[in-house]
Amino acid sequence: MAARNYTPVTEFFLVAFAEHPEWGLPLFLLFLSFYLATLLGNAGMIVLIRKDRRLHTPMYFFLSHLSLVDICYSSAIVPQLLAVLWARGALISRGRCAAQFFLFTFFASLDCYLLAIMAYDRYVAVCRPLLYAAVMTEKARSGLAAGAYVAGFSSAFVRTVTAFTLSFCGNNEIDFIFCDLPPLLKLTCGDSFTQEVVIIAFAVFVMPACTLVILVSYLFIVAAVVQIRSAGGRAKTFSTCASHLTAVALFFGTLIFMYLRDNSGQSSEGDRVVSVLYTVVTPMLNPLIYSLRNKEVKQAVMKSLSRPRASGRP
Repeated sequence: MAARNYTPVTEFFLVAFAEHPEWGLPLFLLFLSFYLATLLGNAGMIVLIRKDRRLHTPMYFFLSHLSLVDICYSSAIVPQLLAVLWARGALISRGRCAAQFFLFTFFASLDCYLLAIMAYDRYVAVCRPLLYAAVMTEKARSGLAAGAYVAGFSSAFVRTVTAFTLSFCGNNEIDFIFCDLPPLLKLTCGDSFTQEVVIIAFAVFVMPACTLVILVSYLFIVAAVVQIRSAGGRAKTFSTCASHLTAVALFFGTLIFMYLRDNSGQSSEGDRVVSVLYTVVTPMLNPLIYSLRNKEVKQAVMKSLSRPRASGRP
């Protein structure tokens, strides 16, 4: 058996889809178009919510934060991925790798918390409509949003410090689209059990806790919808939750598949495809999901598009 190289690693070499060099340019153009669509779609959603008074409600307040987080989340990953694809690899310092891991963890955690808060908001709106205005006050929704940012920062800080106190040695190649935890753990040497337990514990707390809040909220929502006598009333009530459920399924489904499964024998190419879904595709789809599935957003879009035409008439 060959002896392992224990030379400490101070920088990492990122590669992505290296076994398919012919994919480099097509993937670069594809991900660039996705990234531009993410920026335009989410920025447009934020502007729309700020300008249209009908969207000045708690649900859209949280949605505007989700759009802002999706812009930052995608920006922490995609530009680096584009550089890797363009140059067929990129050297990245340990500090820069830690910063990218922190930003990814921070914004991914924020996404989880905001989606859970939005589920609670829908629960109050559907199941406690008479108390909705009293519960979801401006102070309450600002407090919930601030709490999400604090919790996201705290978990990201602890996980990043814990992850980068690990010893990395020998091979410094990360065959992944960014500095994420699973490929980093493959490069560790020495005893890393304690750090891995802390890292996994935080991941297990954030995702299942948020998933539990969402599931419980929607169980109460479904029970309330079933009690509505008219079919039209049931459809109208549930349609307000459909876009949120779609966003939850996309984001949590891919994250849970990646982090809360048995990692033995997994294919790194399959991992990269899954990671593309939750880092590149989902942030791009969120504004599209909410605009297509939401009547108020569609009306606000049509109103904003009709203004230039109206102002151009003599």
